[in-house]
Amino acid sequence: MPEEPARDSSSSPVSPADSLSNSDGEADIPPKRCGRKRRSTRKNGEDSDSSTLGKRGKKSSNSSNSPQSFEDLQTQRVMANVRERQRTQSLNDAFAALRKIIPTLPSDKLSKIQTLKLAAR
Repeated sequence: MPEEPARDSSSSPVSPADSLSNSDGEADIPPKRCGRKRRSTRKNGEDSDSSTLGKRGKKSSNSSNSPQSFEDLQTQRVMANVRERQRTQSLNDAFAALRKIIPTLPSDKLSKIQTLKLAAR
């Protein structure tokens, strides 16, 4: 049994997650670690961001085929900002709910990391 993983690592030095992105053909580019790291991470790890991934893919393909108008780019940025504000507000609401559950002095407002550490206990 120990020989099989050795064969996998010797025949293919990439991890299974990397081999998934290799099927797209984009991972063959060496600078992937710099420019495409976030995109492949989202693709492999976070399904909830698939709409963001789709917009990024759409944006890059459109910019290579035909330039988008300034209004289109501005609209995309505004919508991305709205989504980010909603995400941040949702996180802040969740931390506020956690702070209510964790027993502390009223004058002592916990930071986010303190809240997470105490909640994990």
